[in-house]
Amino acid sequence: MSCIKNKDIFNFQTILVPLGDLWVIMNLTLIRHTSVAVAPGICYGQSDVDVASTFEAEARQVLLNLRGKTFDAVYCSPLSRCRKLADFCGFTNPIVDKRLLELSFGNWEMKRWTDIEDHRLECWYDNWLSETPTQGESFNTMINRVEEFLLEIKKLPYQHVAIFTHAGVIRSTGIITKQFSVTEAFDYKVEYGECHDFILQ
Repeated sequence: MSCIKNKDIFNFQTILVPLGDLWVIMNLTLIRHTSVAVAPGICYGQSDVDVASTFEAEARQVLLNLRGKTFDAVYCSPLSRCRKLADFCGFTNPIVDKRLLELSFGNWEMKRWTDIEDHRLECWYDNWLSETPTQGESFNTMINRVEEFLLEIKKLPYQHVAIFTHAGVIRSTGIITKQFSVTEAFDYKVEYGECHDFILQ
């Protein structure tokens, strides 16, 4: 669970923000929540599942990885697994924004992938970017809401922002910042408790 700083993949996200006649740089650090109390193979998406029993040990490592960083603002997904990590790291009152939620898998949530009996599942496997899980949302929809969020905060006079969120939001940010392509995003690994620094140009 280390902060990824490989400049070929993730960099500080730099947003040039007009502030009067000045331009300031905004750095973004995105942090994925720690492990969850869900059995492997379960689709949980936006379900508000609890953190795993290893939470404190994982969270201490995240706190260590964030040492030395200071933030002008801290944002967080509404889900408890993100809010608990933010609180552990000393951010007891983050700005909660539902656009930072994980992808909604709708009717498939809290079911084993192998137990989902829905003809749309094969369609989604074939075209996960634009196909929508039943009563859920497409990956394109999530990218659009994350982009809306980023465009909104880049207007604010912050230099460094922390975001406690989910793997899908981190992947969406990588696509938006052109750190990797859409086709590469789904296979890109974002581990529990990792933090990622981006540059937006």
